[in-house]
Amino acid sequence: MSKAAVRLISVAVATAAVMAAAPAATAAPFTPAAATATTSDPFYAYGGSEALSAFAPGTVLKTRTLQYHLVGISTPLKAVQLLYRTTDAQGRPAANVTTVVRSPTGDRSKAVSYQSFYDSLSPEDGPSRAIAGDVSLGGLIPNVEAVFLAPLLAQGYDVVIPDTEGQQAHFAAGPEYGTNTLDSIRAATKSAQTGLNSATAFGLMGYSGGSIATNWAAALAPSYAPDVQRKLVGYAEGGLLVDPAHNLKYVDGSLAWSGVIPMAVIGVSRSYGIDLKSYLNGYGLEVFKELEHGSIIDALGRYPGLTWKKMAKSQYADPNSIPAFVEAMNKLNLGSAATPTIPGFIAQGNAGVLEGTFGNHPGIGTGDGVMVAGDVRALARQYCATGNSAVKYSQYELLSHTGASVVWASAALGWLGDRFAGRPAPSDCGRIPTGNSLAPEEPAPLS
Repeated sequence: MSKAAVRLISVAVATAAVMAAAPAATAAPFTPAAATATTSDPFYAYGGSEALSAFAPGTVLKTRTLQYHLVGISTPLKAVQLLYRTTDAQGRPAANVTTVVRSPTGDRSKAVSYQSFYDSLSPEDGPSRAIAGDVSLGGLIPNVEAVFLAPLLAQGYDVVIPDTEGQQAHFAAGPEYGTNTLDSIRAATKSAQTGLNSATAFGLMGYSGGSIATNWAAALAPSYAPDVQRKLVGYAEGGLLVDPAHNLKYVDGSLAWSGVIPMAVIGVSRSYGIDLKSYLNGYGLEVFKELEHGSIIDALGRYPGLTWKKMAKSQYADPNSIPAFVEAMNKLNLGSAATPTIPGFIAQGNAGVLEGTFGNHPGIGTGDGVMVAGDVRALARQYCATGNSAVKYSQYELLSHTGASVVWASAALGWLGDRFAGRPAPSDCGRIPTGNSLAPEEPAPLS
């Protein structure tokens, strides 16, 4: 690889390492402009004569093989991309894309489904597009994640990388992230070109936005995809979004992460067909328009000190006064989802002040800058109390969201290796400190 190419990759890694992402929440008929999938690449469009509903989730609809790209530069590594049938946030049939990268040293017996933290409101920023050679600002993040993928491939794992947000960029719609991930595994094991099959064991891995997909996939697998559940050895995640309503209050007024608030508004609108623009004031509508097609890189640090109140009409100063918003938030609360039945490793930073988030509200507490540590502890304890004792929990008191990702990645790799080797899963049940209430949000009166 040329020196210029190496320099470009280094710049991308440095840029996204500083900006590396995490989302917040998402939740009549409403069709926002950004909700339509782009058609610049015909591979992403399903144009068959049969309706998508005629196919079982995980059915492969199209296949192509191409070179793996880094910041638009072709590498010798091959990637297989699949268009497959899945289910969106509202339970409707949808088509999505996943990428399978085969390890040069693997024997196809083990694979990791790696969920990217690309966190974007534009379908153009998905990992499959970056791998295919497209270059975009939001697409820098999937390129940077090559530093997480390389050790997996070197250790013999085939890697499956779904576009977790789907083709409509349903930002932070946790249940859809989960179904996209599970159906991606189904598709990968059904395609002859990938080399994976029904005997391939899988681990789930993801940080930040990727942890949303990882945890929801683990929670939904027994009911939505029992065939995939039987292949799973465990899930490793860090920087987890648990209760989105708490996260919005935590980042309210923060220096860097407050841009998550408008992204959440757009994500809720898009994923669940809710017109939240009618609750915004003039400034809120302006911000909405600026970020409608943006990524976390566009939002991070762009609106220092931004609060929900600055964006909303005065009578909606409390977002819980919007019933549709409350309903959507509760759908996205992992505390109300099923307990995963496979072993889990959950890690969380707690030095959010390093990233300009100083919130410490009653019932919410501190976090890593964008994710709430008390929520993550509460979820881990809930899993322990509801039948899954194979939960390892690590809290990094001196690390913020970005810094914790590096420590987590190394620990996650070792933890997954032990699960594939069949070693007993460690448990921190009984040693995890108390956390927050994860009870559903209650509607509030208008101001």
